[in-house]
Amino acid sequence: MLAALRSLLFVLWLAVTVIPWGTAVVLVSPFLSSTRLYWMCAGWLTVAMWGARVICGVRWKVQGMEHLPKGPRESVILLSKHQSTWETFAYPMLMPRPLAYVFKRELIYVPFFGWAMARLDMIHIDRSKRSEAWSKVAAQGKRLAAQGTWVIMFPEGTRVARGTAGDYKTGGTRLAVETGQPVVPIAVNSARCWPRKSFLLRPGVVDISVGPQIPSTGRAPAELMQEVQAWIEAEMRRLDPDAYPASAPAPVTAPPAPAPV
Repeated sequence: MLAALRSLLFVLWLAVTVIPWGTAVVLVSPFLSSTRLYWMCAGWLTVAMWGARVICGVRWKVQGMEHLPKGPRESVILLSKHQSTWETFAYPMLMPRPLAYVFKRELIYVPFFGWAMARLDMIHIDRSKRSEAWSKVAAQGKRLAAQGTWVIMFPEGTRVARGTAGDYKTGGTRLAVETGQPVVPIAVNSARCWPRKSFLLRPGVVDISVGPQIPSTGRAPAELMQEVQAWIEAEMRRLDPDAYPASAPAPVTAPPAPAPV
């Protein structure tokens, strides 16, 4: 009962803060650079995560940040486990450089939140047009890499339940191979505190583990994704052992035919 009440207060916190913040982003967007606009939006996400911490007791712990590039023009592609809305909100707060998400275009029609996202330099795609979607990801991904922005993708494509693995698609590694950027795998056990398709948050600590950079030069996208998947799923078992049967090894399967997301 207490968790439900706290979660309701958190949802109200999101609604009360996103309306003026999203409105302000839309109004000032013609006058700010894309970088300043990005950090303005990241400011609201920081406020949102502060609310999750104070109201619901959801804290976080990050390891492996030393694996991220240090130079202002060094680019990587971040490939993350996806269990919850939590990491979608948290990564812009945690990462030292602007991120470009690849996301379905329907999100830009969400009032206030989506309207603000539509003003950012990100990659929104129409999943019903797969070939066009990939062409857009490739073209914009190369442009963003050239300016030092980090593209972030969720290879499983959608949020997966705690203790399970989704179908790892090769869109992120295809982009890495085409642009020559290394990939950085990320494991996160956010569903322990914020389950997918739910706004019932539980207090606890979300562990985020940033893995070593994996070069993409000379690699096949499917093979590279296998390596990413193997690292993420093995790390998930270390971060959240209670969610996985002790006898169940991390799955390493060949990805299907290349897909954009």
